[in-house]
Amino acid sequence: MSSAHPASFPFPGAPRHPLPPPPPPTYRTPPRLSPTVPYNRYGAAFRSHLCGRVNLTDVDAQRSISVCGWLHKKRMDHRFWLLRDWSGTLQVTLDDRQRTEWAAWLGEVALESVLRVSGVPQRRPPGQANPRMATGQLELRVEQMQVLNPAAARLPFTCAQWEAAEVGEPVRMQYRYLDLRRAVMQRNLRLRSWLLQRMRRFLHDHAGFVDVDTPYLFRATPGGAQEFPVASQLPGKFYSLAQSPQQFKQLLMVAGVDRYFQVARCFRDESNNPEKQPEFTQLDVEMSFVGMEDVLALVEDLLRFSWPAPEILAEAANFPWTDRDALPPPAFPFPRMSYKDAMTSYGTDKPDTRFAWHIRDITPWARDYRLFGNTPLHPGSTVRAFVAPGAAPLCKKAFKDALDTLVKREYPGVLLSFLTLKPDGSLSRAALPREAAAQLHSLVGGIQGEDLVVVCGGPEERCLKALGRLRLETADYVEKNGKSVREDAFKFLWVVDFPLFARAEEGSGWETVHHPFTAPHPEDAHLLQAGGDLSRIRGQHYDLVLNGAEVAGGSIRLERAAEQRHVLQLLQINPADVGHLLAGLDSGCPPHGGIALGLDRLVCLLARAKSIRDVIAFPKTAQGRDLMAEAPCSLPGKTLQLYHLAVTANTAPDRSHDGG
Repeated sequence: MSSAHPASFPFPGAPRHPLPPPPPPTYRTPPRLSPTVPYNRYGAAFRSHLCGRVNLTDVDAQRSISVCGWLHKKRMDHRFWLLRDWSGTLQVTLDDRQRTEWAAWLGEVALESVLRVSGVPQRRPPGQANPRMATGQLELRVEQMQVLNPAAARLPFTCAQWEAAEVGEPVRMQYRYLDLRRAVMQRNLRLRSWLLQRMRRFLHDHAGFVDVDTPYLFRATPGGAQEFPVASQLPGKFYSLAQSPQQFKQLLMVAGVDRYFQVARCFRDESNNPEKQPEFTQLDVEMSFVGMEDVLALVEDLLRFSWPAPEILAEAANFPWTDRDALPPPAFPFPRMSYKDAMTSYGTDKPDTRFAWHIRDITPWARDYRLFGNTPLHPGSTVRAFVAPGAAPLCKKAFKDALDTLVKREYPGVLLSFLTLKPDGSLSRAALPREAAAQLHSLVGGIQGEDLVVVCGGPEERCLKALGRLRLETADYVEKNGKSVREDAFKFLWVVDFPLFARAEEGSGWETVHHPFTAPHPEDAHLLQAGGDLSRIRGQHYDLVLNGAEVAGGSIRLERAAEQRHVLQLLQINPADVGHLLAGLDSGCPPHGGIALGLDRLVCLLARAKSIRDVIAFPKTAQGRDLMAEAPCSLPGKTLQLYHLAVTANTAPDRSHDGG
């Protein structure tokens, strides 16, 4: 075994004979790309293998190999070091002579330093294999070792420290480049990359779509979310960052592109929602000469093709495959549910169908009894309930009080009550006679001894929304206390037949449930001209829900300028704000529709991550701040003057308590 020494820089006590510099790369005619192109073809000057890809075949070959990576751990007085790259970890072993000769130098090398190690892989001694490592049966006997770049002695955290104690999210986001070194973050980013590659391949190569970039700098859009204004050098004139490519993709259909897609960056100022980002990514799709069935079929075929199947993902050159990455495939075709049924049975338009707990109407039964103490129900109120099987022993008074506080704060006018079945077969409320239990049993589909019945009364829409929230809160609480509720599966669901309009939260006007470019349901199109209660009109809007989260939404669009202008007038939106779109629709526009898949949310669910921030390389906090780069930041006065801006208040941001 060779006794070549490690590099001396930057440690003064290290031996003086570094490894020779790597040879210059040789440029050859590129091969035809295929899945079999070796990963190290582009990087062989430094390494022959990835740390996590060294295997027993390399042991049997008895050839020297080279690996590069970050120093993850030191063990047993420098006898064993763990080297890590994105593919995994590899144990490198130093003999007694190396540890003696290099003692001072070895002690100076900090964790997370970048190393290059050469040596011969060999099997670990009997009894020393580590089944938790992909390379746990072998180790690399060091021949040469070089520090390519040392890490500071005291980093904010290391990957090894994370394994011992979780690091808070503000620190992770401030030092994101360290956080991204962790195996789970590498896996998330690579799963996202793999999924996008498969989606692009399906749309472009198999379905005839054209990938078209659309502008980020646009004009203010009516009827949508809060936008980010962008100053221009024209006094008083501003761009707006595009909320989505909605109008551009419709104009591409007018232009005859026929089938468009784009991995689109979108911008919305939604800092009041901690689970949304000010900039996010969606797979944007639009097609001409289609109806709703065509769009839904396309999305199902797209997801079937792109699903991370084990036999495909295991062959990916850039993915650290393990058996836990084998995701159970969903059932195709996806079931469908109307918006009305979703709200009635689940209290939300994004039902989590991994568990039942359906909401039931018990209004006629409840009117005969006092379920809410001395508080009477108002005339016209409804009473609804769901049963949480086996939850009564877990949901004690403190949890029930927390739910009561939640309902009073967020759903004013809704009353809350809890019922359980006593050993004698009667219900827990003393005022209820014994026969009431049998009646309720038939209304809610059965009650067992340890079941908890959650009851709400009040205005119908608010009552259903409250129960939808309580259903999820109760399921989360029961699962945290060790009882399984949700099926371990990916449950997709199409929600269709949304109302086209809803009453505006402020004032007596109307707003769109989706956006103002959605076409009405063909059976309800005549109601647009009839006036009156616009909430009766259904729209050709469809959402795709996965495990209780919306992962896609789209619609069939209004294709005639006159109809579009009429809808804008109903919404009290000035048609001149979208004059360019109206002119396009008046230029011969084909029937068209589309959808956008929220990639951040979809990848988050597939990766089983806690937050969408865990599948985005450089996310913002809930307040829209970049803790790493300290953005947003102030601008110098010269720049403000150039863009005709004046700042009336400007204080430095306090990052000390800025969480995710």
